[in-house]
Amino acid sequence: MILRLGGISSTLKRQQTAWLSAPIAVDGKIPLVRCDDKAKYQTIEQLNKPTVGLIAPFGGTNEAFVHRYLPKAQLQLTHDNAAIFQQIIDKKFDVMVTDASEALYQQKQYPKLCALNPKRPLQYIEKAYMLPRDDMSWKLYVD
Repeated sequence: MILRLGGISSTLKRQQTAWLSAPIAVDGKIPLVRCDDKAKYQTIEQLNKPTVGLIAPFGGTNEAFVHRYLPKAQLQLTHDNAAIFQQIIDKKFDVMVTDASEALYQQKQYPKLCALNPKRPLQYIEKAYMLPRDDMSWKLYVD
């Protein structure tokens, strides 16, 4: 059995509902696109157009990023996170903006997708583990 463990983006809203560990990684938002379209979606300016179809999961930091920085793009929100990647390949959408770590992982699962500029993200974020509140010994152990 392979166990994969990843962090979540540290946000004030998440800190208000749960404890977060000390940061485990630095990450950032980048476009995940069809490899054939890499040149079309490199910058905020290229992404923030009414002709660009974006897809994102409901809630979370990906949706918040798109609303804040890409308000002109055509956004479709979904509850089916696993279907997003094939929908981009099938040209139903052009782009998913997500954490570089996720984009790099997904491009290995879907070779037709490319993570753009993972070393130069569009937004800086820190990753942490989400922990239950009121268990200080567990938090100290994780940290």
